[in-house]
Parts: sequence; C-alpha cells; structure tokens
Amino acid sequence: MKSIPALATKTLLALSLAALLPAAQAAQYGQVLPADSKIGFQYNQMGVSMDGQFKRFNGELSFDTAAPEQGRIALDVELGSIDAGSDEADEEVVTPTWFNVAQFPTARFVSEQIKTTGDHAYEVSGTLTIKGKSLPVVVPATFAEQNGQGVFEGAFTLKRGDFAIGEGAWAAFDIVANDIDVSFRITAAAGQ
Repeated sequence: MKSIPALATKTLLALSLAALLPAAQAAQYGQVLPADSKIGFQYNQMGVSMDGQFKRFNGELSFDTAAPEQGRIALDVELGSIDAGSDEADEEVVTPTWFNVAQFPTARFVSEQIKTTGDHAYEVSGTLTIKGKSLPVVVPATFAEQNGQGVFEGAFTLKRGDFAIGEGAWAAFDIVANDIDVSFRITAAAGQ
C-alpha cells in the first residue's frame, strides 16, 4: 500500500500535467498564407448563378486558440484581381460604374470583435470598406487546425447596392441581383 505523501505527490503531479495540457494544445497563428487561401463570391445575373474570385489579397492576423476573443484580422483585397467568370465581365467590373478600381483599388476588412458561438465557431464583427464606403458587418467563421496551419472558413452576404457596386442603369437589381454571397478560406501559419 502506498503512503499518503506518495499518493499526494502523484496526485499533484497528475493535476499539474492536466493543467499544462490545454496550454500545450493552444497555438498562435500570425501570418496569412495567400497562396493557400481563397476569397470567392457568387451572384445571380439574369437568374443564372455565377461564380467568381479574387486572385490577390493579403492580410495581418493574430489568433490564439487559447484566447480567440483577443484575435484580430485586417484583410486587403485587390479588386483588380477579380475573376468574375468571363474576360468581358472582368473588364466591366473594374470600371467606375462598378468597383472603380482606378480610384479605389482595394477593399478592406478590419475586425473589431471576435465572439465564440460554438465549438471552433465564431462571429467576427468588423468594418468592410468598398469604394470608399465603410459599413459594419458580422461574419460567421469556423476554425480548424490542419497540417500545422490554422484554417478559417466562412461566408456572408453583402448587398452590392450598399456600396454602390453598379451605378446608373446598373443600380437596379433586375439584371444583376443585389445579394452577393462571399465565401472565404483563410489559411495562416503558426507563430507570430
């Protein structure tokens, strides 16, 4: 039979190891990897669903799995890198009527708060700026660790009319719908 001090020592050691396990599993992510990430979108034109994406973007990220509410992200998307589904569409959407890339070359999202909504599920509140207009948005996102990297995925709907994406005759939503479904997969490297 083991002595009381030996049992106390083993119990204390086991509790200490248990307390360290969450810290050992916690990880920090601090570098966006654009080559392993994707920002896409879907829209309806004359009732037909169209897919597109932005080929160039970069960002700054700070996310600690032990304290997700302290995380932050700033993402800049080069609007001229758009692939809207055809060469004709790509040439049209960079004009002043649509994105006006000459005056507003980037869209920017900056987070202000991250709220945990479930197991590895979050709501990221922040400000989205397109064509010089800044509006608050709430973006649902999930997080997973994959092959030593952090992967953030999510989707939200923006109203193109809120940002004057499509002016003049294109301000109506009969040909190109107002709802644009944006989806993303942002991959980040571990470390600062």
